Amino acid sequence: MVHNDLVLRPSNTPVAGHDTMMAVPSSRSPLAAPLGAPLVAMVGGGQLARMTHQAAIALGQNLRILATSADESAAQVTPDVVIGSHTDIDDLRRVAAGAHVLTFDHEQVPTELLEKLVAEGVNVAPPPQALLHAQDKLVMREKLAALGAPVPRYTGIERLDDLDALDAFAGQVDAPLVVKAVRGGYDGRGVRMARDLADARDIARDYLTNGAAVLVEERLALRRELSALVARSPLGQGAAWPVVQTVQRHGICVQVIAPAPGLTGDSAAAAQQLALRLAAELGVVGVLAVELFEATDGTLLVNELAMRPHNSGHWTMDGSRTSQFEQHLRAVLDYPLGDTDAIVPVTVMANVLGAARPPAMSLDERLHHLFARMPDSKVHLYGKAERPGRKVGHLNFLGADPTDLQKLRERAELAAHWLSHAQWTDGWDHHAAGDDAKRKVR
Repeated sequence: MVHNDLVLRPSNTPVAGHDTMMAVPSSRSPLAAPLGAPLVAMVGGGQLARMTHQAAIALGQNLRILATSADESAAQVTPDVVIGSHTDIDDLRRVAAGAHVLTFDHEQVPTELLEKLVAEGVNVAPPPQALLHAQDKLVMREKLAALGAPVPRYTGIERLDDLDALDAFAGQVDAPLVVKAVRGGYDGRGVRMARDLADARDIARDYLTNGAAVLVEERLALRRELSALVARSPLGQGAAWPVVQTVQRHGICVQVIAPAPGLTGDSAAAAQQLALRLAAELGVVGVLAVELFEATDGTLLVNELAMRPHNSGHWTMDGSRTSQFEQHLRAVLDYPLGDTDAIVPVTVMANVLGAARPPAMSLDERLHHLFARMPDSKVHLYGKAERPGRKVGHLNFLGADPTDLQKLRERAELAAHWLSHAQWTDGWDHHAAGDDAKRKVR
């Protein structure tokens, strides 16, 4: 756990000047906010907003969300919902009306709209000048390089006329290239590995022709990918969770191991301090995920930033004293931050991804069988329709002994595949076993 000096200050006051308006996604009436309870507005109605709502309930807070439809993940469970678009200034004003703070489930809100809200007195956290570094990869790379943070060698190309700069860059780095769209993209989208220089040119030309500037980077020889998750309050208090390892498959995170196995104490501390320094230098308020590359020589380099709760922090819901969702709320409301210590020696998180073809067995029935076999599994489902590769939930498995890590990972993989496909990859027969506790995997 890493904390800066703790200073207390009164909580923020609501933003005045607008009547609260909302669209309720069902026949339920909006719930009246308890007198004095903070109201947090969140742009986005996905699973991150859904899990933030769970944390808000525990803290006696109220969460209002801006969702695109009434069947979005968070809109299913949150009574205070505005149906609208994150690119519409009037919809953003409606969700922010009367709120203590406006924060985010995703980073796709146009900067110019957020600047208008700030000018109108809305408390936006993280502020738009910070959020820009999670929206624009080239701006992020340039800023981090200026701050002396370790980053891969890169060049930015914003016009087709400048495509020849790619050839010059390739000659300088003499390494395979990665071509990324400067804006948008997640879970591997907007990131393409070039086979050679000609392929890199074709990829860049395709992006540029469609109006997307590109970031071209050297492709590093990697040992693995890591994530340093921190939180920062408006007053400058910071807290860091243990650094974790993220396991990627086809550009999508499938598993997180907390803490990262085999990471030296010095490297872990350096990653935490780097993340805390970037949060302070960029003016972040809320949770910041610093995605890191660990090169084969042990060097750590910054890959990307996310200024919101992050997939690499889902393990904190069961494996840490303070979850990332509670901490994000504490931070944006300028509460004292919570203890980030892990409560067990190791936690493994596995994402549940939609199968190529959804199984005939209902997800609820799959859950019954999972609990019969693995009653210690901690399941978090998002209420999302199953589609190929879509994140529909995650599981956490907590281990009392670090030497059990491989077994814990295998169990997490088994459980996630079962929830996705209704198939046990080890051949276990749930019909033959029934609910016999003697047959469950330990």
